[in-house]
Amino acid sequence: MWELCVAAFIIIGITHWVYRWRNPSCNGKLPPGSMGLPLLGESLQFFTPNTSSDIPPFIKKRMKRYGPIFKTNIVGRPIVVSTDPDFNYFIFQQEGQVFQSWYPDTFTEIFGKQNVGSLHGFMYKYLKNMVLNMFGPESLKKMIFEVENTACISLQQWSCQDSVELKEATARMIFDLTAKKLISYDSNKPSENLRENFVAFIQGLISFPLDVPGTAYHKCLQGRKKAMKMLKKMLQERRAMPKKEQTDFFDYVVEELKKEGTILTEAIALDLMFVLLFASFETTSLAITYAIKLLSDNPLVLKQLQEEHKAILEQREDPNSGITWKEYKSMTFTFQFINETVRLANIVPGIFRKALKEISFKGYTIPEGWAVMVCPPAVHLNPKKYEDPLAFNPWRWEGVELNGATKNFMAFGGGMRFCVGTDFTKVQMAVFLHSLVTKYRWQPIKGGNIVRTPGLQFPNGFHVQIMKKEQTNQETEYSNTITN
Repeated sequence: MWELCVAAFIIIGITHWVYRWRNPSCNGKLPPGSMGLPLLGESLQFFTPNTSSDIPPFIKKRMKRYGPIFKTNIVGRPIVVSTDPDFNYFIFQQEGQVFQSWYPDTFTEIFGKQNVGSLHGFMYKYLKNMVLNMFGPESLKKMIFEVENTACISLQQWSCQDSVELKEATARMIFDLTAKKLISYDSNKPSENLRENFVAFIQGLISFPLDVPGTAYHKCLQGRKKAMKMLKKMLQERRAMPKKEQTDFFDYVVEELKKEGTILTEAIALDLMFVLLFASFETTSLAITYAIKLLSDNPLVLKQLQEEHKAILEQREDPNSGITWKEYKSMTFTFQFINETVRLANIVPGIFRKALKEISFKGYTIPEGWAVMVCPPAVHLNPKKYEDPLAFNPWRWEGVELNGATKNFMAFGGGMRFCVGTDFTKVQMAVFLHSLVTKYRWQPIKGGNIVRTPGLQFPNGFHVQIMKKEQTNQETEYSNTITN
């Protein structure tokens, strides 16, 4: 009899717990949706990769069933997902007052507890200004020659090979450039393998958070640990033997750490360095790879891009001189092409925030402490805003001025956390495209399948053959189109 009572109490307790899990308490009306299985929530469905260029199936299925705002649970955390442009805009505009930046605990463990995405208020603004000092427009005006030189050297090397895997090749190119500007990193030194640790980190970045040896997530954490160890050693060496003049971001950090009463710590500086290295090369290389694949599939777009860059060369007094900031700013169609590329790429399809207090919006209540995920793909592929949204059409941006995020375009984030590396990314893409279409042609060899995850998009195995244009045939090459 006693055993039956205990069993009954256990069953009642579990039943009540499951009920509370599926029906969270709220002072108002929660958005519709499902909280999934206890503890797991809908994590397994959320982390499932897909090869579609459309809105991720996890999101699309729930949009159709519940509407543009719905609730779910991922890795044990209640989350409201927003595909509503108005709510997204409200979230970004209320940063620091109603919402604050937030990412799941697993992301914080990966990127560091004091990474720039997890900091708020004055500290965030302080770090943002530090980054802009290195990668803002004024610094980029001086850096543009170096960006072009890096692209030219890389393309020349690739043209001597039978083929290159474009994602890997562009990632290496951008990492070497960024690491040089940040920490004077020399990839030619055999004793240093910083990028190899980042590669291990990236391969397990978007995986189920199970920290067990052999899992992708464990390899990711180990990659971060090794990379951070190397960065810490470099920073300590620089602090022990500082340079007389600032030549890279490390020098700037060392000077800040020396200041009396500084709010910067070595731990914050190292987490910042790690995030900058990751974000600068991984996301940009993905965008460039996807851009070249789109050009390969759209000869008319390639033709207009070639014509724009040919005109730039023809207007120069010296055709062999480097790109100027004025020329860069004149690349009207190139910017349309970049906007359309990142709209379709949706490289970061989830932007997280946390509610600082209870919020009511369009009849729904979001409780204090709940997470909110803004879903850019649903905005970028909205047929009400973009005609034939899955079609690649750079001309749709003709005459459109973008000076930041809007309700219908948030490829670089939004609000006060609009990506500080946006200008750097656009410079790298535009300058690389200029060097490519004016001096080279290319032939896709194989691959190019797109594998999407909730966090990043990976163009899978896109191999191309890069061929230098013969000087005598340069005029005719401009009119040629690339076919598979």
